[in-house]
Amino acid sequence: MSTSHKKPTIALSVGDLNGVGIEIALRSHKEISEVCRPLYCINETMLQKAAQLLKIELPNDLQLSEVDGNFAIRVGEVDADAGRYSYDSFKESIKLCENKNADAIVTMPIHKEAWMQAGVEYKGHTDLLRHHFQKDAIMMLGCSKMYVALFTEHIPLKEVASHIKYEKILDFLLNLYESLQVSKIAVLGLNPHAGDNGVLGDEEKEILKAIHTANKKIAKEVFYGAVVPDIAFTPRFRNNFTHFVAMYHDQGLAPLKALYFDESVNISLNLPIIRTSVDHGTAFDIAYKGVANTKSYLNAITSALEFIKNKEK
Repeated sequence: MSTSHKKPTIALSVGDLNGVGIEIALRSHKEISEVCRPLYCINETMLQKAAQLLKIELPNDLQLSEVDGNFAIRVGEVDADAGRYSYDSFKESIKLCENKNADAIVTMPIHKEAWMQAGVEYKGHTDLLRHHFQKDAIMMLGCSKMYVALFTEHIPLKEVASHIKYEKILDFLLNLYESLQVSKIAVLGLNPHAGDNGVLGDEEKEILKAIHTANKKIAKEVFYGAVVPDIAFTPRFRNNFTHFVAMYHDQGLAPLKALYFDESVNISLNLPIIRTSVDHGTAFDIAYKGVANTKSYLNAITSALEFIKNKEK
């Protein structure tokens, strides 16, 4: 952790400037400055352009880590310039953490199509982090009431079953436990009724074997399953678990967002740095209108601070 400031330093990757990220960051600046030292990865020129569109005065205590760039902000549009700048901002935030000039990264939303238009080879933040650190980063989303870790993420549904392999699941579960150190984690099955003992699919055999081995290696019963997917997020079941592993993207995120859309955050685990993010997109339809919800961002800051605190123990 950086030692030159009493408060932890959080590098803020500003996201796509055509969307809601910069508005949320600026509106929340005073509040988060009470608990951390925010370091914004953006230059004065682009910050002033955003402030003019928002019709606000910039706080006089903003601290910047300069990211080169000078282009027109095209509110609500998919744009290569904004895509490239959001990528460069994220890269700067990573560098700050690697150089020990920041204790964690919090990211604002990017637009994946804008990254593609800018010629960025990665599909998003987590994909870039995996390549940069050569680590199997784990994507976990949620809030204190419910967290969902995704075994597979942004792949076509038809390809999910081919990824349900014992060794891959075992590595995932062990890395997840190492990152979280929580006592109970529910692991969902892939098929309806968790396969009904092979009647509706046999992928659960791989899942069950991985759960058994993981618990044996950890020397305690941490992982439970394979849980029938359509009961996993019912109130009765959620009274016993706050952490879940979903086999694919929508299996875990559809119920999470139905229950806790405004307050969820995105957390990257199994990395040498701490990274949390808002769990929403660029919201181009409401960009620069002064109505964007700040709750997810504030929770992302809180989550980052909790991970920093746990790392110090």
